[in-house]
Amino acid sequence: MIILSKPSISQEEIDAVVEVLRSGMLAGGARVAEFENQFAAMVGVEHAVALGSGTAALHIGLLAAEIGPGDEVIVPSFTFAATANSVRMVGAEPVFVDVDPHDFTIHADHIWPAITDKTRAVMPVHLYGQTAPMAGIMSLAADHGFDVIEDAAQAHLASSDGRVAGSIGRFGAFSFYPTKNMTTGEGGMITTSDADLAERARMLRNQGMSQRYVHPMIGLNERMTEIEGAIGLVQLGKLEGWTKRRREIAGIYQESLNPELGLPIERDDAVHVYHQYTLTPPHRAPVMAALEAAGIGHGVYYPTGTHEQVPYQGPSYDLPVTDDLTRRVVSIPVRPDLTDAEIETIVTILNGIEL
Repeated sequence: MIILSKPSISQEEIDAVVEVLRSGMLAGGARVAEFENQFAAMVGVEHAVALGSGTAALHIGLLAAEIGPGDEVIVPSFTFAATANSVRMVGAEPVFVDVDPHDFTIHADHIWPAITDKTRAVMPVHLYGQTAPMAGIMSLAADHGFDVIEDAAQAHLASSDGRVAGSIGRFGAFSFYPTKNMTTGEGGMITTSDADLAERARMLRNQGMSQRYVHPMIGLNERMTEIEGAIGLVQLGKLEGWTKRRREIAGIYQESLNPELGLPIERDDAVHVYHQYTLTPPHRAPVMAALEAAGIGHGVYYPTGTHEQVPYQGPSYDLPVTDDLTRRVVSIPVRPDLTDAEIETIVTILNGIEL
């Protein structure tokens, strides 16, 4: 069986966890702080705020940006539901737009028709490891006076026009779920150069405390543990090498696979980090059947547009690209630990399919 995705955990991560356990300091401490510092430096921002999950990063970030009831946030429907859920959880309303059929992200042309006098932010999702085209989005936001919030959950080290994901909008939100390009087990991170937003986020993640038992605001418990911070520090040191290998594997696929499978594109302005290598064949069923028969892991991200999920049904949306992609997308293994023999097997099976 060639597994679609799995966390890469070595003795180095295990030793780091054991060291934390022996220290007796399990809640947020020096390792979390160092992880924040190193992650901020990697992204190229002044501040990073570590949290319990990627969803928490979006939720706390929106709260810190003071987005709430009466506000609208423009989001893609073709993404994981956490993007819209975080907006609804702060009392704001997600407004769904379609995506580009080639890079799966929202562009400025998708956003501007959805702008109203209630628009407070747009949340582009850097889907599958490729950034949305941020120059046009940032220009549109500047013209209309709303925030840009980067959902960078799948985009560690991705970039747009030379700027690293998470450093372009008012804040970025990353996930460290086990299937992401790096993991802490669970966990998330806000990245920003807005000092006030970062300070509010730190208080919001810690029961609204500015100091022990002093609560200027209502907050949550969304702190990252020292165990997660220790794992994150080790993984961060490996991320560049893993990213290089993901791009190498994607390059082999691009050169070797039948183009009729619907190969993904990498825009000229972007550096794709291939969290997923996603095909868009004319029909998904024969591709999935062939992969299944050969013992090759695969996944569908995502089979339903968020606008069709039960909590968001009601408003009528015409999103033909999203509807089409949910019927066709299928992702294949691009993990950095794939062997050359496994890659060759995947290519052989896929190229043998009658489309």
